[in-house]
Amino acid sequence: MKQFINAKQDMVTEAIDGTIAASGGKLTRLDGYPHIRVVVRADWDKSQVALVSGGGSGHEPAHAGFVGEGMLTAAVCGEVFASPSVDAVLAAILAVTGPAGCLLIVKNYTGDRLNFGLAAERARAFGHKVRVVIVDDDIALPDLPQARGLAGTLFVHKIAGAMAASGANLEACTIAAERIIKTTRSIGLSLDTCSVPGSLKEDRIPTGMAELGLGIHGEAGVEQVAAAGATDAIKKMTEKLSAGMPKTPHVVLINNLGGASCLEMAILTDSLLKSDFGQHIKLVVGPSVMMTALDMHGFSISVCELADGDEGFLTQPVGVLSWPGCRAVQTCKVLPLPDGLTPIRAPASVHAPTKAFLIACCEVLIAAEADLNLLDAKSGDGDTGSTLAGAARALIGAMDTLPLADQTQLYRAIGLELSQTMGGSSGVLLAIFFAAAGDASSSGLAMRDALIAGLDRMRQIGGANPGDRTMVDALLPALNALPEGLASAAAAARKGAQFTATLTSAKAGRASYINAEQLDGHIDPGAEAVARLFEHLAS
Repeated sequence: MKQFINAKQDMVTEAIDGTIAASGGKLTRLDGYPHIRVVVRADWDKSQVALVSGGGSGHEPAHAGFVGEGMLTAAVCGEVFASPSVDAVLAAILAVTGPAGCLLIVKNYTGDRLNFGLAAERARAFGHKVRVVIVDDDIALPDLPQARGLAGTLFVHKIAGAMAASGANLEACTIAAERIIKTTRSIGLSLDTCSVPGSLKEDRIPTGMAELGLGIHGEAGVEQVAAAGATDAIKKMTEKLSAGMPKTPHVVLINNLGGASCLEMAILTDSLLKSDFGQHIKLVVGPSVMMTALDMHGFSISVCELADGDEGFLTQPVGVLSWPGCRAVQTCKVLPLPDGLTPIRAPASVHAPTKAFLIACCEVLIAAEADLNLLDAKSGDGDTGSTLAGAARALIGAMDTLPLADQTQLYRAIGLELSQTMGGSSGVLLAIFFAAAGDASSSGLAMRDALIAGLDRMRQIGGANPGDRTMVDALLPALNALPEGLASAAAAARKGAQFTATLTSAKAGRASYINAEQLDGHIDPGAEAVARLFEHLAS
């Protein structure tokens, strides 16, 4: 089992119970488990227009997560990706509807339309005022007679909910909801399908591809496209969204379909707001998990035209668990570094042989990126190659700003550059290494002795010694063998790197958390990087 569930038949009820228990008393539910699963505002007094929505489960936090003051009054939960029954919807309507009436907000899927529609008819027969709006914001399949309802539904929840909370009548809430639906457009993109509990996963999206325009139940999209990063994904989606879209201020909702990391969502948001499309975005909701497709590794973008009053309704505070808020897009005002942290750099100087030497060393590390990452994945977190290659690229980019003709200042400048561009503890340790080598060089020590002094300082502060399964196991023997020539230094570095593969415990770095079986036979990636550098120099 690769999902944290108990019995499949209890998934929805247990999820509802967990949501209610953690709501701080804001939510409750109707009786009737397991056939009637309706989450309700605990403080509801029927004095205003009620808003009811729902549908199949598997889209959490939608819809129960949006029940509360200022948004939904009740949410009706079906089985995973299955519409709730007519009786469940009717129970919700009857439980929350007072003289002001009830607005049903339904996503455009056949089961939801039929079950919510029939429940509305039955509620009217009881004498209740009930209106229904159908959300069809998906623009991926333009020739589809009835477009699907996606995360743009949340704009309806928020604006109609704010209006109802402000005392608007049922007709006004309905007119506003219909306007929002008409001017809302959504599209999704995913790198993978979702995993439906109890069913085999459909692996229809090949590695290196993404599916554009797929639905929130895992249904296929309009096309498969090359997955070429965040900016490219945003470009493909905004090309669809912008077709026929007026160049007026819009609000955008950036929705995680369940399996994208927070880091990815932040990068996607940056790409969106920096795009040409972003110039028309005034307000942003998210990025956040709002309407998911279980664990789908994708996201969706919903945009809605802003009319007078919408900004106030969208930004009005709500008492719900999962609404991330709606905020104005702002230009970042960068603050200067505090006094003492602005780096003092030595003047740049030209020395062609040194420049060529450094660039060649950097290129060795860049070429080794994938191999070093693979090694690190066996004994760490799989990023040593990327960390070293990133620092190497940054150093190449800064080459013309370095004091290449002054060896002492060059050591210090390289240390400063690595401290700013190379992440993790390895960046700090190498910065210490080069800074200490610069200090030793300024006192008159020769290059090899200066580098040994730098290594001694790095070992002192970092705590790594020979036999601890780090780059020290290759670097120290290489520097000790350097007086005998580069070939001897390279052979010593390689021998030291190979030695790390026999060490089944590490005393420094992330490998110290790894068990012996995972370490045995695998060279430490830092030691491998040192060995490859010296082998390049020897050649």
